[in-house]
Amino acid sequence: MIKIEAIVREEKFEEVKDALNSIEVHGMTISQVMGCGRQKGYTEYVRGSKVDIHILPKIKFEIVVSSEDWANKTVEIIKKTAVTGNHGDGKIFVYDLMNVVRIRTGESGPSAI
Repeated sequence: MIKIEAIVREEKFEEVKDALNSIEVHGMTISQVMGCGRQKGYTEYVRGSKVDIHILPKIKFEIVVSSEDWANKTVEIIKKTAVTGNHGDGKIFVYDLMNVVRIRTGESGPSAI
């Protein structure tokens, strides 16, 4: 079992979600998060004063899949859909998962996904 976390631009949310649904990846957790990296934020003027914004809003997808094949398909579709070619496109993290437990039934392992 593998967990994929993808942090993408807010404006790519619907495209990524629809792309994941198109390859039959339906189970996901989505969060609004804030972060920074090489993009370094931006400068804005508020009431005539210059304000540097260093933490930017992003969308975080958390997805658990049963096999390495599914993980590869999932990562590829996210990369293809979320890219703009500019700083701030995001990151994808892939983790091995030791176990999953479905609370309602007590099932564990791949059958709990």
